[in-house]
Amino acid sequence: MNRHLPNIAGALLGLLFVTTGLMVLLDLGPKPPMPLEGSPPAHFFAAFGPTGYLTFVKVFEVLGGVLTAIPRTRCLGLLVLVPIIVNIIAFHEFVSGDGVMDPMVLGAVALALFLLVVERRAFFGLVAKERGRV
Repeated sequence: MNRHLPNIAGALLGLLFVTTGLMVLLDLGPKPPMPLEGSPPAHFFAAFGPTGYLTFVKVFEVLGGVLTAIPRTRCLGLLVLVPIIVNIIAFHEFVSGDGVMDPMVLGAVALALFLLVVERRAFFGLVAKERGRV
């Protein structure tokens, strides 16, 4: 069972980002209520909505989700998704002020941290000093 846990976690994290990304890109489901006028979240979305930046991020969420769900490309998918997750945490903590106790945020963080620990050897290769080369 232990060898299947990374595959299950990768599939869940990938599914989370693919579904949330496609819901925005394809305009599926109900839209969340707009934040109060003049609030920091309203300013945030006023800047990112019309510029196309939110679409850009959602495309990378879908791409990272697909890559994370596939075991062979999981590390590449995590390289795409981890900065997005950090920005989601920063938004909830600093912009909206509601903290990071949202279950979806906690779930994404827990799954990503688990996968980063499982795949740590692959990521250490990015920063390890190569022997014999100057």
